[in-house]
Amino acid sequence: MINKIYADARTALSDVYDGSIIMLGGFGLCGIPENGITALLEMKVKNLTCISNNAGIDNFGIGVLLKSRQVKKMISSYVGENEEFERQLLAGELEVELIPQGTLAERIRAGGAGIPAFYTPAGFGTEVARGKEIRSFDGKNYLLENWLKADFSLVKAWKGDEAGNLIYHGTARNFNPMMATAGKITIAEVEELVPLGSLGPEEIHTPGIYVQRVFQGKNYEKRIEQRTITVTNQ
Repeated sequence: MINKIYADARTALSDVYDGSIIMLGGFGLCGIPENGITALLEMKVKNLTCISNNAGIDNFGIGVLLKSRQVKKMISSYVGENEEFERQLLAGELEVELIPQGTLAERIRAGGAGIPAFYTPAGFGTEVARGKEIRSFDGKNYLLENWLKADFSLVKAWKGDEAGNLIYHGTARNFNPMMATAGKITIAEVEELVPLGSLGPEEIHTPGIYVQRVFQGKNYEKRIEQRTITVTNQ
């Protein structure tokens, strides 16, 4: 069996280069590759194109890479929690492609499935449709959207084994599984690294064939973007 185990994030990401296209899994701040992002920050690679559902917040997630000016372009769906992102966008310092969330998910899934393009009704009649081919099916207009692929996919899983089989927990299943299939090199950080055979076949969300590198992460913060509480008068 090919050895996929790496000592840490820096070792696993050592060949990420300036100008790389990188997918970063997770939903909001849930299930994001925290260790991988820290490694990119420390490595100071620049001119990155980052594909992610969101852009993090100012001092966490992809937000730290934006703050350090390592990101050239963001391809995202939701970016409303990051003031530095907004500043760079309005100043013309950051290329941005905003995509409807379902379209973003399907473009990534298509990249992993080897489907170069597909039609979707989402975005017709809006700025999203500008410059795109439009066709009508059964009397309804659809946009042609292209697949998304990456040089490196950084994903975060709850458990992983030595072969790269992965299990995600809860909301972390948003975007991580499809991004794992769409990278030339998929690097998985896991909370628990378990021996081969420990995971039941019916439990596995991402088969190890899609994963080239695995390491056990550490010091996870698992922050919450917006904490909502209810105060009840006693």
